[in-house]
Amino acid sequence: QVQLVESGGGLVQAGGSLRLSCAASGRTFTLSAVGWFRQAPGKEREFVARITWSDGTPYYANSVKGRFTISRDNAKNTIDLQMNSLKPEDTAVYSCAARIGNVFNYWGQGTQVTVSS
Repeated sequence: QVQLVESGGGLVQAGGSLRLSCAASGRTFTLSAVGWFRQAPGKEREFVARITWSDGTPYYANSVKGRFTISRDNAKNTIDLQMNSLKPEDTAVYSCAARIGNVFNYWGQGTQVTVSS
């Protein structure tokens, strides 16, 4: 079992920045990657970014590339998402998820990010 707890959401004006953090606990040695996803009202959940647990290789959705940065601290078992140049369309509930093998098996409770225009 892996437990995930997100923090760092909030309200920010367009063009501003927020940093989300995901704290992982439990059997983290079984992880292959940790990712961030988001879901806006009335829309399906979409992939934002992921990072390989073993070597820290990042991968981003085109919509956030160049604005968001995912990073991890293996000693602390935290995965951060630095979000810069935020846009109103980034407004969503952001959730982190842990992948074992090829499936994101574990999910956090989510944190709200609201970007005002």
